[in-house]
Amino acid sequence: MRQFPLCDMKTGTYARVVRLDTKGDLRRRFMDICLVEGAPVECLRKSPAGDPKAYLIRGAVIAIRKEDAATVMVEADL
Repeated sequence: MRQFPLCDMKTGTYARVVRLDTKGDLRRRFMDICLVEGAPVECLRKSPAGDPKAYLIRGAVIAIRKEDAATVMVEADL
């Protein structure tokens, strides 16, 4: 299946997290919001300027900036 960064998800699409390519505080923040390997993600909407985007992650809507979302690899297998 095709892997791509979370920031490239289109509104209304689903994917599953493959890996986090980040370290430190950002990695900890992602893990705190359950953005971990295997987690299903839906891209709900984007701001009028296009950044950030809102994602549904395990029942919570989370806004993530493009530069941060670029460090999360997902695959569209859902």
